[in-house]
Amino acid sequence: MESFVPGDIVEIETPRGLAYVQVTHDHRAYPQVVRALPDFYPKRPDLDALARGKASFVAMVQLSEAGGTMRKAGSAPIPEADRPFPTFKMEIRDKIDGVRKEVAYWWFWDGEGLTYDTNPNTAMRNLPPREVLSAKRLVERMCKEPAAAEHHQF
Repeated sequence: MESFVPGDIVEIETPRGLAYVQVTHDHRAYPQVVRALPDFYPKRPDLDALARGKASFVAMVQLSEAGGTMRKAGSAPIPEADRPFPTFKMEIRDKIDGVRKEVAYWWFWDGEGLTYDTNPNTAMRNLPPREVLSAKRLVERMCKEPAAAEHHQF
């Protein structure tokens, strides 16, 4: 079982080719936070250039459970915009007669504490969900994200 630290770039074998995430944070009580790097590749790209790009999404992931499909490919500086711990959102729904209904309010978690809002703005609604992805779910999500430059030629 491989362990990863912030800055590490993890290579993931997917049905669409090689994909990459960069570990951005360790949290004492939760799995690691990663930024999913865009696109799929037939072979390893320039990792420094890849790490400088914008992330497709941010998530908490159980990387240690990934097995042979994920391996450390290298490490690179975390972009300045991704250095603060991200804020994650979680919707809380009203439950009526045992059925979850409309969103009553939203919780926002910044790695330390919770805040809430009953009418969040668009930026708050676009925050990553507060959920822990398995390695399998991470790959599924990466494969569903649009690939801007799939099948690069190097």
